[in-house]
Amino acid sequence: MPTAQRARHGGDLVVESLTALGASTVFGLPGQHALGAFDALRRSGLTYVGLRVENNAGFAADAFARVTGTVAPLLVSTGPGALMTLAALQESAAASAPVLAIGSQVPTAGLGGGRKGYLHELVDQKASFRDIVKSVHTVRTASQIPSAVAAAWASALEAPAGPVWLEIPQDVLLAPVSVPPVTSLRAEPRPLPPRPELTAEAARLLSAAERPVILAGGGVVRAGARQELRALAEALDAPVTTTFGGKGAFPWDHPLSLQSWLEDAHTTEFLEDADVLLVVGSGLGELSSNYHTFRPRGRLVQIEADLGKLESNHPALGIHADAREALAALAEAVTPRPPGTAGTAGTAGTAAKAAAGLLTRVRERIDAQGLELEQRVLGAVRDALPDDSPSFWDMTILSYWAWSAFDPRAGALHSAQGAGGLGYGFPAALGAAAADPGRPVLAVSGDGGAMYSIAELATAHQYRLPVTWLIVDDGGYGILREYMTDTFGEATATELSRPDFVTLAESFGVPAVRTTPERLRADLAGALAAPGPSVVVLPALLRMFAPTHLDRFADGGPGDGPGPDQGCSEPDPDQG
Repeated sequence: MPTAQRARHGGDLVVESLTALGASTVFGLPGQHALGAFDALRRSGLTYVGLRVENNAGFAADAFARVTGTVAPLLVSTGPGALMTLAALQESAAASAPVLAIGSQVPTAGLGGGRKGYLHELVDQKASFRDIVKSVHTVRTASQIPSAVAAAWASALEAPAGPVWLEIPQDVLLAPVSVPPVTSLRAEPRPLPPRPELTAEAARLLSAAERPVILAGGGVVRAGARQELRALAEALDAPVTTTFGGKGAFPWDHPLSLQSWLEDAHTTEFLEDADVLLVVGSGLGELSSNYHTFRPRGRLVQIEADLGKLESNHPALGIHADAREALAALAEAVTPRPPGTAGTAGTAGTAAKAAAGLLTRVRERIDAQGLELEQRVLGAVRDALPDDSPSFWDMTILSYWAWSAFDPRAGALHSAQGAGGLGYGFPAALGAAAADPGRPVLAVSGDGGAMYSIAELATAHQYRLPVTWLIVDDGGYGILREYMTDTFGEATATELSRPDFVTLAESFGVPAVRTTPERLRADLAGALAAPGPSVVVLPALLRMFAPTHLDRFADGGPGDGPGPDQGCSEPDPDQG
């Protein structure tokens, strides 16, 4: 007599659909209404990484999506579990990270405001996600699951990529199914090529420009367009600067590199002086425009996959397209010029000399501020980190330095500078380590941000993930302390009681060491070289470099520059 076939239910369709679409790893945290999906996960070939807080699971999925360039499934429960992911999904939306968040729901009888009084019941759970994610998908029957998962997957990947929300009621996840296992699903995002007439006009403007400059944003990195960007820059002999989210889009030490000193008036003026500025993969938002003090004097050409960002801050020749396709088309269409023919205002040298001159002026400004400790600490981190290792930075003073001054080399620098929430660095690093357990990953936090993620030391230990966590302990929310002191003469609510991070890490079974600026390079390098997770604690009071945006128009010059209450290096007052 044949052995009875194991009964399958709606949760199996979820897991089978994810597997058919190419998923390898699922992040999440179980809950009562989601148990049908987690039971199916147990029987699948997918790798599960369970974090201790849903928001941290979202950050881990975000990082996995960033480093792999593919969809990262996030599986959570109803009500409180679902809502706990909102901050992480906001960061994924700002960073265009394709996270597929799958949340359970109360039984179908309670949907639509039925008010049955189920545990975790919300009148309209999906309404909480509509303002954050790219798309919302709902399932009412088991037969809808494969198609809904495929549609959500395609939506997450389609340019501009981003998070999506799919919710499935508890009874649907538990409902028996008799259909064959899902083995083939297609979820191909639509391409987003540039329109030929726009490419031709942009090529004409750039070829005729005397002082072309390129500003490369995160869209270049996400599109995998580094080679295309370099080819175009070299064809035009055009200097290139990158936004903080676009770090790594252009070689840091290339002769045409302006690096990423966007919070510097010298860089702002250099960009303003371009007769044609090509902005690709950026909306020229607050940070990328030196707090909206950027006032272009020449023509702008903007390539952006997010339609809502086209000309959202400045008039431009707007090209709604994927960065890689658009840059490749432009590189073929422009008229190449011999190196050294591009000029820049106030110089008679080549574009490379102009780029070097800008970096010299920036360096002189920073060096005049007595910030040797900060530069030494950041340099020690760069020296200790392997060239191909990614790093993940929380919202802390050392991170703000890294946005401008850190060379990611062959690795990549990721931070939460899109939405600006605390607690990103460590759980994100865990997600990246799950994608490639053979490569060490660095996380950087302040003591305030670290407290958001302490529970994930258990996750790091459980899965033996190779993440070294550098905690810079200054006893409080350091940047807010600076802001309040500068504005009001003293700080309020910024000082924190915190644990002995070394002892706390060791209680989780994670090796830890307390270091000094002098020993940081060696201690960090040793921790990164060791297997599994580790913690390095640096007690240090770091300072930010002086802002340049506050006084750009202080003399009554043009524009509506920020008021005196704005800070020097972060977009949101809720960051520390």
